[in-house]
Amino acid sequence: MEHKPFDVLFLGSGNTARSIIAEAILRREGIGKFRSFSAGLHPKGEVHPYALQLLKGLNYETSWARPKGLEEFTAAGAPHMDFVFTVCDEVQSYPSLPGEPMIAHWGVPDPAAAEGAEAERHFAFAETYRMLHNRILIFTSLPMTSLDKLALHERLHEIGGG
Repeated sequence: MEHKPFDVLFLGSGNTARSIIAEAILRREGIGKFRSFSAGLHPKGEVHPYALQLLKGLNYETSWARPKGLEEFTAAGAPHMDFVFTVCDEVQSYPSLPGEPMIAHWGVPDPAAAEGAEAERHFAFAETYRMLHNRILIFTSLPMTSLDKLALHERLHEIGGG
């Protein structure tokens, strides 16, 4: 029996770098099995140009990429998330989402806060991508339908390092 795709939300503070990168990765790696979304508690005006440059350089389609607020996912008619992953330490609490999503913290350092030469700042974005890509590959390989809820919840936290 085929299961509908799982809806996954990556939640950050500004929705300009980490959550956008995670959304892009799952859009590619989870085709048919997952639907990927991202949002920020305090969305900023535009996606960080280094995030877009990185994704485009890795042949990701990015026309969909824009900062979104969490209210898009709490409004009537919004998809009911199956999973929510917070990707920044600034996100400690947020309004409840429709449904009963499994929540895990997958925090990674903010590449937009990186200092130094331009090459060092680009490297910070590449590291963010590497960490999130590894976690998402593990996540997409989990046997979702055969794990009980507690075991799945434990695996999600292990993937995030906690």
